[in-house]
Amino acid sequence: MSSASGGQTGCENVGENIHIVRQKMTSACLAAGRAPDSVRLLAVSKTFSAAAIRAAYASGQDAFGESYLQEAVEKLASLADLPLEWHFIGPIQSNKTRQIAESFSWVHAVDRLKIAERLAAQRPAQLPALNLCVQVNISGEASKAGVAPAQTLELARAISALPGIRLRGLMAIPEPLQGAEAQRVPFRRLRELLAELRAAGLDCDTLSMGMSDDLEAAITEGATIVRVGTAIFGRRPDVDQHTA
Repeated sequence: MSSASGGQTGCENVGENIHIVRQKMTSACLAAGRAPDSVRLLAVSKTFSAAAIRAAYASGQDAFGESYLQEAVEKLASLADLPLEWHFIGPIQSNKTRQIAESFSWVHAVDRLKIAERLAAQRPAQLPALNLCVQVNISGEASKAGVAPAQTLELARAISALPGIRLRGLMAIPEPLQGAEAQRVPFRRLRELLAELRAAGLDCDTLSMGMSDDLEAAITEGATIVRVGTAIFGRRPDVDQHTA
């Protein structure tokens, strides 16, 4: 089986799962006094098959997140007949930036200026600017990538000056917490960081935060993109669940 085949899930359940997730998102938006269309669903399809993505597309989902470049490139090729929006959400190695710059519309996990500079230099001129989010290590975990909160503004300013890049905002994967109130704390801090960027004159509009287990808390605190994999496609036994 090729890497594009990825993990297994019952494709017949994908549409129903998307409907359930969207209902949860709508309820969270209304409870927070937000318009339901103010939050986008990014289906995290890494390790799952092209067939599962087709099933999701048939249910109205057109934005998908991938973390493993070789697997993603295979899926992009096999799904080229569909008008999909591809987001790269995994860690980025310097030698992988060209394919990412050429193939994706969004990159969510940039925490070094060097990577942003390479993406900017390698973005084809005929393509729209690459949408980019700075990843913040909002919980200060040694095991997590991301720029420290105190250094976020400096990095964002430098990235915003690059050609071929559109700095959209911030992304974070907080440490797993139990209970909505506890979950809201790191999301609130990320929202405050975005406000600091905007106050400094940066044109940012995106908070990529919240996953299957905490999307309601993220939406309450202002998420504009939630990254959901498990609740749509099922469990990945060989992948860290904290990333989806």
